[in-house]
Amino acid sequence: MATAVKLEPAEQYDAIVIGAGIAGMYQLIKLRELGCSVRVFETGDGVGGTWYWNRYPGARFDSESYSYGYSFSEELLQEWEWSEHFSPQSETLRYLNHVADKFDLRRDIQFNTRVTAAHYSEADSCWTVTTDTGTQARARFLITAVGPLSAATLPAIEGIDSFKGESCHTANWPHHEVDFTGKRVAVIGTGATGVQVIQEVAKSAKQLTVFQRRPNWCTPLNNRPITPEEQRQIKASYQQIFQQCRETNGCFLHKSDPRSALEVSPEEREAFFEHLYQQPGFAIWIGNFMDILMTPEANRTISDFIAKKIRQRVKDPKTAEKLIPTDHGFGTRRVPQETHYYEVYNQPNVELVSLIETPIERITPQGIKTSDREREFDIIIYATGFDAITGALDRIDIRGVGGLKLKDKWQDGPRTYLGLQSVGFPNLFTLVGPHNTATLCNIPRCIEQNVEWVSGVIGHLRSHQLQSVVPSEEAERSWTQHVNEIAEYTLFTKVNSWFTGVNTNVPGKDKPRIVVYVGGAPAYRERCDQESANGYPGFVLQ
Repeated sequence: MATAVKLEPAEQYDAIVIGAGIAGMYQLIKLRELGCSVRVFETGDGVGGTWYWNRYPGARFDSESYSYGYSFSEELLQEWEWSEHFSPQSETLRYLNHVADKFDLRRDIQFNTRVTAAHYSEADSCWTVTTDTGTQARARFLITAVGPLSAATLPAIEGIDSFKGESCHTANWPHHEVDFTGKRVAVIGTGATGVQVIQEVAKSAKQLTVFQRRPNWCTPLNNRPITPEEQRQIKASYQQIFQQCRETNGCFLHKSDPRSALEVSPEEREAFFEHLYQQPGFAIWIGNFMDILMTPEANRTISDFIAKKIRQRVKDPKTAEKLIPTDHGFGTRRVPQETHYYEVYNQPNVELVSLIETPIERITPQGIKTSDREREFDIIIYATGFDAITGALDRIDIRGVGGLKLKDKWQDGPRTYLGLQSVGFPNLFTLVGPHNTATLCNIPRCIEQNVEWVSGVIGHLRSHQLQSVVPSEEAERSWTQHVNEIAEYTLFTKVNSWFTGVNTNVPGKDKPRIVVYVGGAPAYRERCDQESANGYPGFVLQ
């Protein structure tokens, strides 16, 4: 029988924020500016969110560093120096701790505290939050900053708890260094995280075995150190950098080409693809012809190009073919960025196991049993992803008007207005939530927009002595319909991925549903700005 947690008397705040990552930290800063009393609850023992939890070898940005950091403070921009164009996790965590120190954020953050429930009271338009430590707190406004990729999922494999060696999910990596020297290591998963960790483990492991359920299209990160001259140029150009981000659909430094892939000659198209392949970051995904993500014919041209690159880089033809996706076109799922990833499979200490050909039957005390044989390991790494976007919210017992559970309301897919609020849940704001452009974005750029807009709403309510805000039924219906309709213009909807809310390791999430907004950040920002400029016509303010 579980021991009941003794609840302490509830403390009262103006606002409660769940999560002390990039979004939660900035939201705390903006709420302080409004004169609000704030309490932030954070599960970990430090700030950083994604960059606190994901400490696995190889973890780093795939957005250019200088486009990723906060933009709100010129002083912060000038005093911090990124060492690489795509900085590693350790540097990013140092940066976020620097921000926390600079703005004295920790005094309003309660660490080592997981929020388990949040219930709304119609009587006084307040939320009561309950935590796993026995803490209760009440506030007019509840803001979730839980992150779109924070609810880690393990595969549904028999015997997963029986393994006698070391094992962990990449999102729960130990704080101490893990030495792979002389070890037999298994990595399950070849998504973006798997690709990063595989590259690093292969350098020192005695034997690395990669278990691949389905291959992904991977492209070179093309990272390098930032030179002193580049550092000076970056610091002098921050306003232009952020303006450039504002003008692109994903807030990256790469703007899509308005031409069709099919309107140029094969030679010109090949040269363009080759140029993009040599560029840093997501250039080849986001800076490509507009229609590669919209029509199968255009997508086939870039998919064939990347397949050719894989065959050139992987020496064994059979292995190369196993690494080429056949179930989706390039860019229709999240594109992992890599540094010599494909060359790893040329090493004698690396084996690729296709789970399509030989599926895993169970985890054993000694290792992993597939349909053909058992392999013994010292370490098993699960790079098996997340219950994306809604998963972290689902794990909190969130109840709105009449005791309506948010998880139940969204059972068949999210219903929101602007991806920030949902009918039946007054004063609840979901930063980087479903139907929000921030879920498909250079995330800090969209986080700042989310936070500033939410802060504007709260400021409006406080200045007009209003108690609550919630979308109208029509606004929610119209926005949800718009999100679903615009997604149909892309190839994203034709593929099962976290973009479409599919995770076969989570009960009830084996069917696609639209959870991301693909209309682009400029259009989303314009819609939000119109809403606030017109006095919030899509909301009921009381």
